[in-house]
Amino acid sequence: MKLQIVLEPSEEGGFTVYAPSLPGCFSEGDSQEEALENIKEAIALYLEPIEDDTLLGPNAQILEIAV
Repeated sequence: MKLQIVLEPSEEGGFTVYAPSLPGCFSEGDSQEEALENIKEAIALYLEPIEDDTLLGPNAQILEIAV
């Protein structure tokens, strides 16, 4: 999967990085390399399924659609 991210120098030093397509998914690091590694971890955690997501009602359907 490829996502666009935004990497910016932070006013306090270091770098802030976020994924605009994943609201609330952001990180930071002292260097660009550290910030990029941190956002990769943040994205992986953001996309990780949560057990509550699989609690479906007895009549629930899981469907796929193209948009």
